[in-house]
Amino acid sequence: MTEMQGTRPALMLTQPKTRVRLGIKKWHELKRGQDFIEILGWASVVAVVAMFLVNGGLKSITDLGSIISAVDRLTALIATDLLLIDILLIARIPWLDHYYGHDKVTIAHKKLGKPILYLVIAHFGSSVLQYARTDGKNIIDEFFSMITSIGDLLTATFAFVLMVLVVVTSLNFARKAVTYEAWYLIHIFAYGSVLLAIPHQFSTGSDIAGKPIALVYWVSLYLFVLFNVVWYRVAKPVIRGLLSVTRVAKVQRESSDTVSIYVTGKNIAKLGGEAGQFYMLRPLTFSQWWRPHPFSISAAPNDKFVRFTVGARGDDTNLLQHIKPATRVMLEGPYGVFTEDRRTRENVVLIASGIGIPPIRALAESIAARPGDVTIIYRVRDEGDASLLEETREIARRRGFRLHVLEGKRGTGTSWLNVDDHGRSDLERLLQMAPKVKDSDIYVCGPVAWTHAVERSLKAAGTPDYQIHAEEFAW
Repeated sequence: MTEMQGTRPALMLTQPKTRVRLGIKKWHELKRGQDFIEILGWASVVAVVAMFLVNGGLKSITDLGSIISAVDRLTALIATDLLLIDILLIARIPWLDHYYGHDKVTIAHKKLGKPILYLVIAHFGSSVLQYARTDGKNIIDEFFSMITSIGDLLTATFAFVLMVLVVVTSLNFARKAVTYEAWYLIHIFAYGSVLLAIPHQFSTGSDIAGKPIALVYWVSLYLFVLFNVVWYRVAKPVIRGLLSVTRVAKVQRESSDTVSIYVTGKNIAKLGGEAGQFYMLRPLTFSQWWRPHPFSISAAPNDKFVRFTVGARGDDTNLLQHIKPATRVMLEGPYGVFTEDRRTRENVVLIASGIGIPPIRALAESIAARPGDVTIIYRVRDEGDASLLEETREIARRRGFRLHVLEGKRGTGTSWLNVDDHGRSDLERLLQMAPKVKDSDIYVCGPVAWTHAVERSLKAAGTPDYQIHAEEFAW
């Protein structure tokens, strides 16, 4: 690996923003947009239930067999509708990302997975039970009879198995037991489960075939989801990757377990983005090309390079410590709402811990602010081995920002600060460092548990939720 050795060149900073729109009106506009999107989602569920009722869903119920049939039909319709919504949530669609952020839609995607699975299980079980009653067979015999005599049901069964695998590996206990790389590979099966389930919905279902309104609705919904997934997850990143020809220009050691990776390419400025956002970085090497990883940019956007500061935290991030200059990479994004666009107040507090410093450092460089408007709090284990600390100090010096570097072991219990020799609480120390924290926008980036501890202190200080900004790389 080629690394820059010796004395670093003078820090070159981009021109910071000169104006930013402030005020709570921004937050109200955001909430109205979220409400509209959620109303559309619920309206789609209401629509499929209404079509079920119009097609005699309740009128046909006369005995146990018809009840099982109704459960079979309704659970299939609702599960399919929710499954398509669930796929949209992970399609990295710009309008969803703008209103919610990548972490919020990912969390919503995970939460929706369980009810979808329960509905699919109910549909699968009631379908087999219904056929078994009709044919006078036990459930096991009927199941094997169905998948061997009805081709589309065999593919639907494969879809069901894949869906169970995807949902189970999304549960907390399972995610702790597998690496991100294994999880990513398994979740590619989510798309396969949908594709395999489509044929039997049209060939064996009684709520779509021969029903013009239902047919138009479902075909339109499938095409809408297909377009978003193909364009935003596949076509757009590939096209931009081919046009930009992005490569690693330089790799620079920042600490014992962190490097900065400089990426350049054609029309690098046209990638867009803001300080605080992240890209999905996909090194086009033999072992890593098939899976991207999310990394925040660690320098404000400019027309020369995109920089990522990467800590060694897993298999692929360990490999990235040794990535070679000239390696082709593909950048997908930018994503995220950890930006100044969410800002509502003049005063800003930027809080980082460890490898959470990259987006904080980038925000400090680009943020529209006067001297004294911004306070930076950087929690580190060792000042001598802290990533981007000298750059952050230089930015604070040039721009007149207050910088507090907190070195050493964390305090006891749920403390997010370092050990205090005077026995002060986190809240007391926070108010001392940032007296206006209640009337400031707060940007927090660090490990999940640490971030939650910071948020508790901020709320205890009286900071409203809409002024607290934290975004996790959820998966």
